[in-house]
Amino acid sequence: MRMRALGVAAAATLAFAAAGCGGSEPATPSAAPSGSASAPAADKGSGKLVIWADPNRVKALKPFAEQFGTENGVTVEVKEISKDNQATFLTASQQGSGPDVMIGAHDWIGNLVQNGAIDPVNLTDEQKAGFSEIAIKAVTFNGQVYGAPYAVENIALIRNTELAPDAPATLEDLVKKGKELKAAGKVKEVLCLPVGQKGDAFHVYPIFAAGGGSLFGATATGDPDPKKVLLGSDESVKAFGKLKDLGEKGDGALKTSITNENYIANFAGGKCAFLISGPWAMGDVKKGGFSYDVTPVPSFKDGKPATPFVGVQSFFVASKGKSKTLAQEFVTNYVTNADVAKALYAADPRPPALTVALDAVKATDADAGKFMDAGKSGFPMPAIPEMQAVWEPFGIAEEAVVKGGDPAKAAQAAQKAIDSSLKN
Repeated sequence: MRMRALGVAAAATLAFAAAGCGGSEPATPSAAPSGSASAPAADKGSGKLVIWADPNRVKALKPFAEQFGTENGVTVEVKEISKDNQATFLTASQQGSGPDVMIGAHDWIGNLVQNGAIDPVNLTDEQKAGFSEIAIKAVTFNGQVYGAPYAVENIALIRNTELAPDAPATLEDLVKKGKELKAAGKVKEVLCLPVGQKGDAFHVYPIFAAGGGSLFGATATGDPDPKKVLLGSDESVKAFGKLKDLGEKGDGALKTSITNENYIANFAGGKCAFLISGPWAMGDVKKGGFSYDVTPVPSFKDGKPATPFVGVQSFFVASKGKSKTLAQEFVTNYVTNADVAKALYAADPRPPALTVALDAVKATDADAGKFMDAGKSGFPMPAIPEMQAVWEPFGIAEEAVVKGGDPAKAAQAAQKAIDSSLKN
């Protein structure tokens, strides 16, 4: 996750999501995957289908894209985009030089729709039923489906079971065990969770939520209400107080010296027994050579649920593409099948959104199911455009309280910054 246009600071804070952990070579299709078109598309557009993807997905997609091109008598180009993907796509779309298909995170949708960059995806009810419920909910915006989901991702607690055999029942238990291990010289850090110099709202959100904090109120349909920003509420102030207690002048579980650049490496290197991260960390974790387990992030004793954000990687149809009919065919009837989903998983192991593919993956990789279980209490990352105004102020508030700052002042400053941004 951060293939999102959140501003320079926020994008840097959340850059981990664009970085995959690698994996095995993608499968090469020997025949048309189940669910693909039974006949070539009649409208071949420009005679070329252009797909933009990040590096890991380029490798996985190429054999399937080439097969689609052969079946439909068109050329298919899969182009690698590895920096500021959402902003690059929006700029290219406005200039008429963008792709026909874009791959990205579901929480881009509000901004992309607002800028007229993507079209609804024409999934049938039968196709929708083949995906996990949360995946379809994530790609639905203003009552319409705007993406074909292929992977679901959320963070969980990854534990070195050689150092911490038992899953902590509460965050207090986690901190207690981490401090005991540190005092015994077995680890250097209580917890590996990235904060950095600008905060990291995504990773800390389950703990913030466990402390009772909220970002938005809810509409009548249960969706985030951008007119009700709650970062400065009494409940959120208390949650920031919990983060302060865990911070550098408290338990030392949250530290600005732990960043997106070092938190996974620290855990893989045995410098901490507990890591809060997502599926993208598992390649490095496995290289660590120790036994581990994946469980939900625990809450505080008598706290609220530690709800993680759930991100859904998706295929989008560009509204200004030159081959829109081909793009719809590729997105709705070709990549929405188990063969492609499993190949994408092999290239970048994040649990498939397609249920049949997830079941197949779980048979050989228990971690996929464990991450999905850890995300059951989560909810889709808000896809409303207003979410872009939240990341940076939240991160600044987090960093302030972790260093010992006043929770009320930090929360109020974040609320003021967000309110000001949304009024402009």
